[in-house]
Parts: sequence; C-alpha cells; structure tokens
Amino acid sequence: MITHQNHWKWVKTASAMLLFTVSVPRAFADRDDRKKCEHQVEKAESRLDQAIRKHGPRSEEANERRRDLNAERDRCWNEYRGWWDGRAHQWHDQRDWDRDDHDRDDHDHDHR
Repeated sequence: MITHQNHWKWVKTASAMLLFTVSVPRAFADRDDRKKCEHQVEKAESRLDQAIRKHGPRSEEANERRRDLNAERDRCWNEYRGWWDGRAHQWHDQRDWDRDDHDRDDHDHDHR
C-alpha cells in the first residue's frame, strides 16, 4: 500500500531520474557543439596562416581568410558567449579576438 509519504518519495525519485535522463544527453550535445566550433575556428586559423605565408599578411587573400576567421569566432560567440583560440587551445570570455590577428612573426615570410 502506498502511503502519502511514500507517494512523494516516489514522485521525487521519478522526477530526479527524468531530469537526469534529459540533462545528461544535452550536456554531451553542448560539448559536441563546442568541439565543432573549436574545429571550425582552427580550420579558419589554418587557412589564414596559409594565406599569410603564401601571399603576405596584408594581401587580399589573407584579408578574406581573416574575415572568415572572424565570422567563425562570431558564430561561436553568439552560441556560447565565448570564442576559441586555436593557438592557445582555450576559450575566451571577452569578445576581444581583434587582438589576435595572426600577424605575428611566427610565419614564414617567403611571399611570392
């Protein structure tokens, strides 16, 4: 026989189990989405680095890749209120990626 007290214990247990089964998959989905964002930003960073090495830091090709990178970071910012820095392998919580312009001296400067 279910008493009033046992009924509420059962309701609390069932509620906790439901919350767990709903929240755990969402947490994994969020992590997977962030990983996808990280990957897209790293690809855009790599394309920018290649354009800088091949055409120079102020070339039209580098500027196009820079716009692509900023668009990816902006997309991540809008979704997660953070942006991924592929060089440092970390998320930033300030919208300050304009300070990370990939024009430092760590590129080969054999422009054609």
